Amino acid sequence: MLQLRHKQVLVVGLARSGVAAANLLLSQGARVRVTDLKPADQLKDELSQLRGEVETALGRHRVGDFLSADLIVASPGVPSDIEPLRKARAAGIRVLAEVELAFQFLPGPIIGVTGSNGKTTTTSLIGRMFEEANVAVAVAGNIGIPLTRIALEPSVREVTSVVELSSFQLEMIQHFRAHIALILNLTPDHLDRHGSLKSYALAKQRILLNQTRQDWAVLNADDELSLGMRPEAAGSVCLFSRRPLQEGVCVEEGQIVIRQKGYSASVMSASEVAMRGAHNLENVLAATCAAHLSGLSLEAIRRTIRNFKGVEHRLERVAVHDGVSYYNDSKATNVESAKRALQAFSRPVVLIMGGRDKSGDFEQLADLVKERVRRLILIGEAAAKIAGALGSSVPISEAENLEQAVVQAGRSASRGDTVLLAPGCASFDMFDDYEQRGREFKESVAHFIHHQR
Repeated sequence: MLQLRHKQVLVVGLARSGVAAANLLLSQGARVRVTDLKPADQLKDELSQLRGEVETALGRHRVGDFLSADLIVASPGVPSDIEPLRKARAAGIRVLAEVELAFQFLPGPIIGVTGSNGKTTTTSLIGRMFEEANVAVAVAGNIGIPLTRIALEPSVREVTSVVELSSFQLEMIQHFRAHIALILNLTPDHLDRHGSLKSYALAKQRILLNQTRQDWAVLNADDELSLGMRPEAAGSVCLFSRRPLQEGVCVEEGQIVIRQKGYSASVMSASEVAMRGAHNLENVLAATCAAHLSGLSLEAIRRTIRNFKGVEHRLERVAVHDGVSYYNDSKATNVESAKRALQAFSRPVVLIMGGRDKSGDFEQLADLVKERVRRLILIGEAAAKIAGALGSSVPISEAENLEQAVVQAGRSASRGDTVLLAPGCASFDMFDDYEQRGREFKESVAHFIHHQR
């Protein structure tokens, strides 16, 4: 365990993870300084949540703060290659990811979930399976609850931590180890930060870095890049697939089946999965792998799958009015996730897309958009790029903001249509995060419907 008493520790980035990391460090007797590019007047809420005396260096990063630290803890949103971090490493100063710091104080098993799409749903689903089985669990990580906050809890020794892990979090881990590591799928995402699909995939692969022969890797047999990481697994592998497998968790003759090291059982009919979309069936299969490997009962797994209707901002049905359904998939922050959202609907869709481009290839949506979308409404910085890629496939209009886009969508939709927010882009051009974007969509839908009555 890290010895932190009286150490000078710099926390870089004061969002939720930075606040939780600073509080964990304070609890261990460290002298903490926080730095953020935002000025103090934009960080009032975060500063009010700090549980002790903390030095602040806000509005910019000063290289001297980095070079005078004994240890640096970087929040997930901080690129690992910014100049002050490079200089600190060159000076021999240890730089930890926030999840790496938390790992030092988590004695219980860790289930790590990564991939390009489905992380939050799968993480939430596994957590719910543990709760259904009455087994102590904490759900944290990129899902919105920092892992360092879990490490502060007094009951942490008895808890299994189920952790959603982004490529940003994984690229800086050193000793972090997941007893069960899930790689759900890999499609181009965050190329604006990682530079290439290969670099992005290598960041995701780091979830396997410190596993031993006693650990498990859960891989998607239907995803070439996920399956291709099998040789990197030091322990055992549990595959999942929507097609029959000789061993793993799969769908066979309409049934979800577990076959693993001599054990065989039918869980339930795949038609009983409450969430819509083939991608959500994959999430269920992956979660079933993790739950079974953790020793949870079939009955707990079965009850959870039947009752789990998804999580906020992920194909979330918001309203039905005058025969038009409104769905919020604000978490569709890349092209592949927007594609999966569209594939979940067969009837005509009025689609709202746009935001900050992550170097996505929107042209790959052309055939699907032509087949299923009645009208495409664009917002944000990427509007022109999306229009250029899809303009020949569907009628397009632009909106100045999300509220205006909802009004356009509602007026364009006919009975039987679906209005779908699946941006295919990051939210940071107009919103703090995808959650704020999703909440504004829901508020705008409610406002639009109210004024139609």
